[in-house]
Amino acid sequence: MSEKIALGLGDNTDYEIVWNSAVFENLVRRHDIRVAELATDKPIASERDLVISILGFLRAGSGGERHVAASAIVEDFARHFAMKITLGGTSVRAAIAMRKLGHTSALHLVTINEHVRRLIPQDSPYVCSNTVDSSFPHLIVQFDKGMRVCAGDIDICSSRANRIIYHDDTDNVIMRLNEGFGDLITGAKVFLVSGFNAMRDEQLLVDRLASVQRMLARLPADAQVFFEDAGYYNPNFHKLAVNTLAQRITIFSLNEDELQGHLGRTVDMLDAVAVTAALGDLHQLIPVPMIVVHSMYWALAYGDKAPSMASALKGGVTMATTRFRCGDDFTVENYREIENLPPNLEGAQFAVAIPGHLGSKVCVVPVAQVAQSAGTTIGLGDAFVGGFLPALI
Repeated sequence: MSEKIALGLGDNTDYEIVWNSAVFENLVRRHDIRVAELATDKPIASERDLVISILGFLRAGSGGERHVAASAIVEDFARHFAMKITLGGTSVRAAIAMRKLGHTSALHLVTINEHVRRLIPQDSPYVCSNTVDSSFPHLIVQFDKGMRVCAGDIDICSSRANRIIYHDDTDNVIMRLNEGFGDLITGAKVFLVSGFNAMRDEQLLVDRLASVQRMLARLPADAQVFFEDAGYYNPNFHKLAVNTLAQRITIFSLNEDELQGHLGRTVDMLDAVAVTAALGDLHQLIPVPMIVVHSMYWALAYGDKAPSMASALKGGVTMATTRFRCGDDFTVENYREIENLPPNLEGAQFAVAIPGHLGSKVCVVPVAQVAQSAGTTIGLGDAFVGGFLPALI
C-alpha cells in the first residue's frame, strides 16, 4: 500500500484545558505570584513556575512551546480545569483535518495508546516506532483576545488570541523512527517532515536525520518534501536538521512567530516592506526553493515558482480558518462556507501591496474574514498543513 501523502514524524496526546480566569487568579494568590516574576523563558519545575510562564505569554499575547520538568506537573495542573483529550503533532492533526475532505495519508507515529488508536483516521495506514503503549501528555493552553487575569499586583489582558504547549514527552525527545515507513511511501507525492523540535541529544538527532534520509530515498524522484517548522528548544538543533535535509527540502513552512524567532526581531505582518526584507533575510538563513509563511492575516509562498502555490495556500488558509471557527468537529459544509467568504481587509490590502516589491516571486492568499470573538487557537498551523498538502498534489 502506498499513499500519495506521507506524514511524519511524531504524535502525542493533548490535554486541551478550557481557559478560566478565576482559576488562574486563585493560583496566583495561592502561590503568591508577583507581576515582576512573569516571564516566558524560565525553567518550569513546579506548578508555580507553570503559572508564571502561562501568564507571561498571556501578557505578551504570544504563543510558544516549552518543556516542563515532569509530566506530573501537567497532570496535576490540568485537574484544575475542564479539559478535552485530543491528539497532537502536526502529522496526526493534519491527517485528521484532510480526512474530513476525503484524503487519506500514511502516518509515522512515535506514541501509541488507546487515544491514538481511537482518534487517528481508521483508514490511514501507519507504523509506530514504539512497541508498547505510552502517554506523555501535552498541556494545551488557549486564550482569546481580551482574556484578563487580575489578582494581587497582577492585572493583565491578552492583546490577541494564541496558544501555548507544555510537556515532558520522552517519545518525542527520543524520536525513535521506524524505517518500515519507507514501505508505505514509495508512491507518495509529498512527504511531511516535522517533529524534531523537542530533541535534546545531538548525536541522537544526527542518527534520526540519517534515518529520515534513508526513508526519503524511497520516495519517487519528483516527490516534494515539506518541512514544517516549530519552536526548537535548542536553536542549534534546528540548524542541524535544516542543513542536513536542505538538499531535499522543496518547501519550508513556518508561522509568523517562528519567522520572527529566526530573525531575532519583530516584523509587522501587514507592512509589505518589512515582510519583503524578512523573507530575504530568512532565505539567506534557509536557502530552499520555496518558503511558505502562514499568519493570522494571510499565507504566502516565496520563491521562483510562487504562483504555482496559489491553490495550496487557499486550501491551507481555508482549513486553518475552519478549525479556528469550528474546532475539531468541523464539517465539509463548514469548510465550503469558509472557502467562499470574502478576505479580511488588512490581508487583502497586503496581498495587493507586496507583489510591488517582489513581483512573481511571491504569492499571497488572504485569510477569510470571520466574525468571531473566540475560536480554537491550537492546531491552526497543523490544519494549514492539512489543507495545503492535498491541494498541492
